[in-house]
Amino acid sequence: MTDDSEYDLFITEFPKKGYKLVDYLQGRVHFALLDQMRLMSTSGMEPNEMKQIILTKITEIIDHFEPEKELESA
Repeated sequence: MTDDSEYDLFITEFPKKGYKLVDYLQGRVHFALLDQMRLMSTSGMEPNEMKQIILTKITEIIDHFEPEKELESA
């Protein structure tokens, strides 16, 4: 189980005010990737390994995205 201090250390909140929705969503993705890379780096991963893992996961998400199903579950 993870304590709250680890969340505070590795999760950066993106501010909601002053951004259009698309910019807010892109900002959240950007911050999430940076947070994940910071955690991976402190775990001793090399940059190329981090890149491969992240690109593989993003590719899986895009490849399995089905807009119709996403709309139904919203």
